Amino acid sequence: MKKLSLLLLLFLGVTIYAQDTTTVTAASEDISENLDLEAVAAAFGDSKDLEDFENKLNDPKEKLSNLDLNDDGEVDYLRVVSNSDKNTHVVTVQAVIGKDQFQDVCTIDVQKDSKGDTQVQVVGDVYMYGTNYIVQPVYVTAPVIFTWFWGPIFRPWYSPFYWGYYPPYYRPWRAIAIHNYRYHARTYAHHRHSYNRANVRINNNVNINVNNRRNDLAVTRPDNSFQKRNKGVTNKQGLSNRAATTNNRANTNNRANTKNKRDGKATTGNKVSPSWKPSSRERVHKSTRPSTRPSTMPGSRPSTRPSTRPTSPSTRPSYNPSSRPSSRPSTRPNTRPSTNTRPSTRPTSRPSYNRSMPSRSMGTRRR
Repeated sequence: MKKLSLLLLLFLGVTIYAQDTTTVTAASEDISENLDLEAVAAAFGDSKDLEDFENKLNDPKEKLSNLDLNDDGEVDYLRVVSNSDKNTHVVTVQAVIGKDQFQDVCTIDVQKDSKGDTQVQVVGDVYMYGTNYIVQPVYVTAPVIFTWFWGPIFRPWYSPFYWGYYPPYYRPWRAIAIHNYRYHARTYAHHRHSYNRANVRINNNVNINVNNRRNDLAVTRPDNSFQKRNKGVTNKQGLSNRAATTNNRANTNNRANTKNKRDGKATTGNKVSPSWKPSSRERVHKSTRPSTRPSTMPGSRPSTRPSTRPTSPSTRPSYNPSSRPSSRPSTRPNTRPSTNTRPSTRPTSRPSYNRSMPSRSMGTRRR
């Protein structure tokens, strides 16, 4: 009975501990990697209006966002608000991070120039992406949303959704690994469109949307800004360039190590001490080891076998056929008879023809 009670208590303790323990895996080293602004620009160009744009950003099937700013284990809902002034529209994308708490993620400037052409720029928030991180999409064809912006039925969009109140189609999902999200977002972004980088905003009146700005996360976590998260980098573009340089350097080192292993020169990558000397055993046997140094002649194959042929022409022995001993002396007597043993019955000379011999007459009869 006591053993049964102890086993029951042990089982309950393990169960309670397993329920209280939660493992959280970070999706990325930097939060800016969890929302690709090129994918945002692609979704904007594929939408018919701003309501449809907000639906695409939060579609559980597309999963264009991987942001989890409030660290609750689920991707944050992204709402869309806008404002306009004459030929300029400013669309702001905000993450819903709590009750009456929102954080600006990016803004989309839509402006018509003097020629009547519409230009679009997606500008990352300074807290999220650093300064002057601007993505300028190049659409193959004019998006339908342009007609909605400049048409007679346009009206500013302000999302009615907030913390705890979402559209019926929305189902929150958990953040995925950053390399999986990066591949998915770039595949979606580049299926039809291309993108450029810009350093100057086309929108000169950046205060159009000032009443809609929200930076609650930046206020509560000021030490988590992009500049403090990434020392020595201006914006996400510089962060991407630094990561690409690191990857290229790592690939170069891997190729060099592979070549050294193939050539028998593999190293650990650690620096050699100036006072280092080979052991006495290595110094003794160094001269007896076969040479593995490849030939300096172009096109020649490296030889790992020690050479035993004389190198000096004067020491090479001359060849004398008569002095070469037989390598296999014959001790077997020759008892095989000659093959020409039959006497020849063929006359050695042909008899000459004598014209004086009498010829036999064909008509005489012998008596």
